[in-house]
Amino acid sequence: MRAGTPRGFRDILPKEAAARERISEQVKACFSAHGYLPVETPMLEAHASLERGGHVPASPFRLFDSDGDILVMRPDITLAIARMVATRVSKGELPLRLRYSAPVVREESTLAGQPRQFTQLGVELVGGEGIASETEVVSLLAEALKVLDVPAWTIVCGSVLPLTALLEAGAPSEEFRQEALRLVHVSDYVGLDELASSADVEPAFARALTAIPRLAGGIEVLDELDALLCAAGVPDHEAATSELRSLFAGLPALVEGGLLRLDFSVINSFDYYTGAIFKGYAEGITAAIASGGRYDAVLANQGLSDTAACGFMLSLERLQEVLGEQGESGVVAPKTALSERPLRIAVPKGSLFKDAVRLLGAAGLPVGELADVGRRLIIREEGVEYVIVRAQDAPTFVAHGGADCGLCGSDSIIEAAVDVMQLVDLRFGGCRFVVAEPRAARGLAEEAYSWRGTVRVATKYPRITRAYYDELGQQVDIVQLHGNIELGPIVGMADRIVDITATGTTLKENDLVIVDDVMECTARFFAGPAAYRTDPRIRALAARMEAVVAREETR
Repeated sequence: MRAGTPRGFRDILPKEAAARERISEQVKACFSAHGYLPVETPMLEAHASLERGGHVPASPFRLFDSDGDILVMRPDITLAIARMVATRVSKGELPLRLRYSAPVVREESTLAGQPRQFTQLGVELVGGEGIASETEVVSLLAEALKVLDVPAWTIVCGSVLPLTALLEAGAPSEEFRQEALRLVHVSDYVGLDELASSADVEPAFARALTAIPRLAGGIEVLDELDALLCAAGVPDHEAATSELRSLFAGLPALVEGGLLRLDFSVINSFDYYTGAIFKGYAEGITAAIASGGRYDAVLANQGLSDTAACGFMLSLERLQEVLGEQGESGVVAPKTALSERPLRIAVPKGSLFKDAVRLLGAAGLPVGELADVGRRLIIREEGVEYVIVRAQDAPTFVAHGGADCGLCGSDSIIEAAVDVMQLVDLRFGGCRFVVAEPRAARGLAEEAYSWRGTVRVATKYPRITRAYYDELGQQVDIVQLHGNIELGPIVGMADRIVDITATGTTLKENDLVIVDDVMECTARFFAGPAAYRTDPRIRALAARMEAVVAREETR
């Protein structure tokens, strides 16, 4: 039996524990001074109870109690507090100001290599009056960041209301609406562009749909948003932006100081938030240190309707990083200021490298050293640092803060299953994923499926393969290989393969025939959420790349 703590959990020794206590006490004092009272919820919650409130983050930490109920180790505090308020508090006791400091346990594919236990410090304001709730909560977040002396912090804010109003007014079908929300949820703006252009929708609707998640800046952004919604025929469109106008009007000092700004790329939590959403960022860490918003629907789902609810949480581990304390948050914490460090770009080696270098150069970046990379792993040029990685690893480098942005095929992004934002379709590196089988065994896979109830498939791409068969409604057993995928069915290990093909030559040479197309993919320019929202160089580079691609397509 292995000694020590389980993977993703760790002991906290006195020096670090003292720093955590000091940070927590400062935050607690700030919250208490504004009348927020302490609460605690159980570490174990009934899964069904949490699920009533909204989407429950995936958690493998489940058990059955003696009553046969499924219990989960708490993956989220807000859902637990919403359950507590809905079942234990009467409307006559509202408004209620609550604060907490508690660990949560969570594991997702996007947390690979990161801790599984986190400590959250936060507040919930339940039963407040309209926009006054958001104004109070955002103001309290700003005060906490000031009290802690967090370096170069900023709060970015958006709202789910404009996009939901647009889709309600103009989505041609429920299927279209759900797909649009899914693409925004995973920050796939390239896919959103493709959806808007492929559907039979009005041009003004398509423009608004693709523009809204990309809007960012000061209060003037709301004028642009109003114009987009008006042109798209959204009735009472001003109601969709009035909440944010009131919020900014109520926090003039933050707005004038550049500490509060708009960024609609944060609106990717439609199954949780129902109004304003905000995140806090700081110099020195490549992830949000705070997140929150309005979530009336969570309370309504728990049985407490017509009640405003708003709150936020601070990540204690990320605060440790940004404040220079000993600690482990699982993300990169650069030691230099944003204005002093180069933009770090993950560049894929292999078949995409030549076109990547060409495009970066055409977009105005220095690529003299990069073009002659040799065996070097990092290339430093004026204002930029290129990290040379395998295409499959590029999304992971960006998601974990090892690079700010990068280039790779869309297949690599899907397989990595990490939190990155797909910004530009670069139109090179095109290939297609196909299902293939031996010519001599045509039809045998269906025959085997009829008695076995599953298809055996060899592939290097298990996520893409599983998604394809899930869509077909077929059970699949995946044999994951790392090379010579064609051998799988030839030697009898699998019925079929799912693989990339450009010309089909390798398939023909091994007497394999294509039986279906899975998807097409091209190279993408993508970025980490924190980098995209805090570093204007990334938006500027994305715009230049998009212009280069457009020029090349018109030639």
